[in-house]
Amino acid sequence: MALTDGSTARPAKVLRRDAAANRRKLVDAAHVEFAGRGLDVPLEEIARRAGVSIGTLYNHFPTRAALLDEVMPARLAPLIELGEQALACADPWQGFESYVLGTCERQAGDRSLNDILSRRYPDASLAESACGEGFAQVGAIVERARRAGALRADFTLVDFAYVLWSAARIIDATRAVAPHSWRRHLGFLLDGLRTAAATPIDEPPLTADQLRQSMVSLGQGEQKLGSRSASAGPGRR
Repeated sequence: MALTDGSTARPAKVLRRDAAANRRKLVDAAHVEFAGRGLDVPLEEIARRAGVSIGTLYNHFPTRAALLDEVMPARLAPLIELGEQALACADPWQGFESYVLGTCERQAGDRSLNDILSRRYPDASLAESACGEGFAQVGAIVERARRAGALRADFTLVDFAYVLWSAARIIDATRAVAPHSWRRHLGFLLDGLRTAAATPIDEPPLTADQLRQSMVSLGQGEQKLGSRSASAGPGRR
């Protein structure tokens, strides 16, 4: 196909059959390992589950961010559908409540979602873009409930991040002993977000930039903590 500058577009690289099969195994293994163990799982474990060498993994995905870009948009897609259902709900508060509960339920069942919804991974541009799409959708859900007078007027899109952060920590802390206890926390929290329960709060919300910096910092801190206990690898994490 001719381009406007007269050059010719290069066809997409076609993988050999065995290479394509290995890539598929790695992606399938990453879905399982990320969901079960979180986004900081050693990449060696993903390669082991896929039945290939760590070198093969790096040939296909030179960095962890590249693997996140391959896997996480698909894992985030159900949240977009959940948001569409919330926006279609006749009752704006019920739409908001169902979205919060549905999101946290998915966080509880998928550690990769629990991680990516409470952190940021700047090097994983496609995963970040998928998160951004979902975040914009949350803004519409929040604004709709506020306009209806059901959600307290001072609750912002940035404040919604606190809901995910708190749920993420409770889910992680209680997973082994009381895996549904996050529902109790959410019950108290949702009651407090109703307009009738609102009292003035002196502390302003985070700015969008402060929120992003906080989530990036949290993600970097968790990755450093995980790297201390992981076995030594080729050095490309």
